Amino acid sequence: MTRCLLVFAHPLDDSLNARLAATVEAKARAEGWQVTRRDLYAEAFDPRLTAEERRAHYATPLAIPPATLPQEKQELTEARVLILVFPTWWYGFPAILKGWFDRIWAPGTAYDNSPDFGPMLPRLHTLREVLAVTTMGSPAWVDWLVLRRPVRRILSLSILKPCAPNARLTWRALHGAEAIAPDRVARFEARLATDITRIAGRLTCPD
Repeated sequence: MTRCLLVFAHPLDDSLNARLAATVEAKARAEGWQVTRRDLYAEAFDPRLTAEERRAHYATPLAIPPATLPQEKQELTEARVLILVFPTWWYGFPAILKGWFDRIWAPGTAYDNSPDFGPMLPRLHTLREVLAVTTMGSPAWVDWLVLRRPVRRILSLSILKPCAPNARLTWRALHGAEAIAPDRVARFEARLATDITRIAGRLTCPD
């Protein structure tokens, strides 16, 4: 059974993001994956890193209390597929999703610190596939040519590479989403369905 963690980060349950999250969740379940959905806003996830959590980051031995979000951390470490559905705001992650990375992708869970403060030591060896689905109000040329896809670069190089180096990123951004025709949404949803089918196919192949 493929374990899939779906993290949804949008405050409106009738938003385009909510529709896209429902689309990918339904397709993932149709593939037979065991899907755990985390709706950060609906669950009132607190994105604020606590003083205790921060002090523990470089403690030796690691001193982050095991009671700190244990279920969420276990879901991450067990996931073979991670699906993120979120809007891009100010060319960055929504604050609640950024806080999820801060608190859940913690040392002892997503990585270990090097003794000499060198490169992080990855721990998410089970994670093989990441599908990131985001919406943007800006046109594609601004994201690509002016800002050079900052959110994708951060996710790929600053988060996945040091924590889950075996994970393959599939990035899907729907630009101009504030005034979008229904046929564009339908085509985007069809592309997401194809992405999940391809991911499922890759997962069936031996490493």
